[in-house]
Amino acid sequence: MTPAARLSAAIEVIAAIDDQRVPAARALKEWGTAHRFAGSGDRAAISGLIYDALRRQASSIWLMDDDSPRARVLGMLVTERKLDVGAIAALFDGSRFAPLPLTDGERNALSSRSLADAPPHVAGDYPEWLDGHLAAVFGEDRVAEAAAMASRAPLDLRVNTLRATREKALAALAHLGAVATPWSPLGIRIQLSADARNPGVQAEEIFIKGGIEVQDEGSQLAALFTGARPGEQVIDLCAGAGGKTLALAAMMQGKGRLIATDRDKRQLAPIHARLSRAGVHNVEVRSPKGAGDGVSDIGGTADLVLVDAPCTGTGTWRRSPDAKWRMRPGALEIRLREQAEVLDRAAALVRPGGRIAYVTCSVLGEENGAQARAFLDRHAGFAVVPPEQVAGALWDKADDFLAATRPSPEGLLMTPHRTGTDGFFVSILHRTA
Repeated sequence: MTPAARLSAAIEVIAAIDDQRVPAARALKEWGTAHRFAGSGDRAAISGLIYDALRRQASSIWLMDDDSPRARVLGMLVTERKLDVGAIAALFDGSRFAPLPLTDGERNALSSRSLADAPPHVAGDYPEWLDGHLAAVFGEDRVAEAAAMASRAPLDLRVNTLRATREKALAALAHLGAVATPWSPLGIRIQLSADARNPGVQAEEIFIKGGIEVQDEGSQLAALFTGARPGEQVIDLCAGAGGKTLALAAMMQGKGRLIATDRDKRQLAPIHARLSRAGVHNVEVRSPKGAGDGVSDIGGTADLVLVDAPCTGTGTWRRSPDAKWRMRPGALEIRLREQAEVLDRAAALVRPGGRIAYVTCSVLGEENGAQARAFLDRHAGFAVVPPEQVAGALWDKADDFLAATRPSPEGLLMTPHRTGTDGFFVSILHRTA
């Protein structure tokens, strides 16, 4: 397919997303099924166009003064792809399979309008109802922070130290342009261009042998900041597919007891194969039965309880750009209740002198610092470990990392704009009595 034909396809899929009210991934899959002539490179390029249009939806509509699928793609080519009017006109030329030529109104909008006087939620490409929430955290920086969350994320990998070293992994993935991540001592990053397919790392020998896992650098750091040590009794209370469970197991060097559980046992399905491939033998996977949570027998004896809490996922918008436009205020209220409930469960499991690691992939203050403060109000026997002490796990990079993050009395906030990671909040809550 030509670049122009790919643009036509992207406009068609965006129209289907609007009309059928389906997630982008589903619309793309259905389009691919109906257009089997499109090769993998075509599908990747069309996917990139669609996700970029979703990332820049509000700003594109503003620039074009039009919310049609065509207008959103046109605006995105300016805001995200940085094309000028001449380059866009060459693609929208009305030839076979190409979009219709630009109208005079479209040319004028593309050449004369800008985001200089756009309101923050437009310039930052996020739902207007979230403006107050983001302003409370970022103030005047919210446009820059949100714009960074609207850019494509790199592919980050974590080295499994039970199977490999970072040096070995970098050498094995050199043909993919792999480099070390700036913060995590275990991280590897592969930068992706706008039209690039995600490289098939699952087919690489080092992945097959368990030497690497796909995991954002921010998630790697969140696991590192828990301070899990060999010989400890650790509970991953919201283990899901096991990404952080695997990281904790490697930190524990296979020594000690690590229990992985989740209230939604369906989320645990992939964990068994991942543990086997990673060479992890000290993890006990517990599926809850009935109304129980699978760990009621532990009592207050755990050294560490990881609460990778259910959240709005605002920190992962660059990976799931359509999710931010589907998010509604009611979802935040539901997540706040779930977070409080799981933190209270964790409090009953940790021993005196032990700790809870509270982690979200959100940048909203209500889910982060406010949730930690509310927990401390309910549980007098806990205190926050100072952020500078938590960041000390990075040794010689700790000071620079603290300067890059947004530390608060309750914890550390990482963001794409400041740390180049997904948005993650980490609070370490020490049980003092």
